[in-house]
Amino acid sequence: MRGTFAADYGEQMSSPTRWAGVPLADRRAERRAALIAAAFDISGGVGAEAELSVRSVCRYCGYNTRYFYESFSDTDDLLGAVYDTATAELGAVVEAAMREAGPSVRSRTRAGIRAVLGHASSDPRRGRVLFTAGVTNPVLAERRATTQGMLRDLAFAEADARDTDRLTSRVRAAIFTGAMAELVQQFLSGSLGEDLDRVVDEAMTTLLPTRDV
Repeated sequence: MRGTFAADYGEQMSSPTRWAGVPLADRRAERRAALIAAAFDISGGVGAEAELSVRSVCRYCGYNTRYFYESFSDTDDLLGAVYDTATAELGAVVEAAMREAGPSVRSRTRAGIRAVLGHASSDPRRGRVLFTAGVTNPVLAERRATTQGMLRDLAFAEADARDTDRLTSRVRAAIFTGAMAELVQQFLSGSLGEDLDRVVDEAMTTLLPTRDV
């Protein structure tokens, strides 16, 4: 399952000629990407390593630990980079889906919900990193708060197209954001079944009353 997050590092970067002729900045960037990809796998529950640590991520990449510290101060710093990368990917997917959905609020909302659920569930690593792993980790807690703020702003922008009262829009956005966070976690846990379109239909019925929008 490796390869969606960064390049495939199956060689483990151990060849003595691996970096021959590669500019220093490019070497560092590639090593940084490899460490993020390894941490994504480990945090996402893929591979033999069960816990994210400097040694485990370096062992996964085949690196000396000094290469870790050229890019990250500690594992929290690395974990933050993993989450930021996953969030940016999710944001791009949601934005593209809503853009392609057309101008109506209903179609855009449906596309956004489906994109979040579909993207998070299509790769178990994504769902775990973005929504379920390390709930008590302060780094992820802060990052998740930022992500929820992004979703809330997006929902507010959509609601504002229909509601003239800004308070109404903000309340709708807050409810939508909280409901979406719980919906994603329940869908990833399997408690809502595997029919994505059915879940999206039910979410639309609950979150967005039928209107000519």
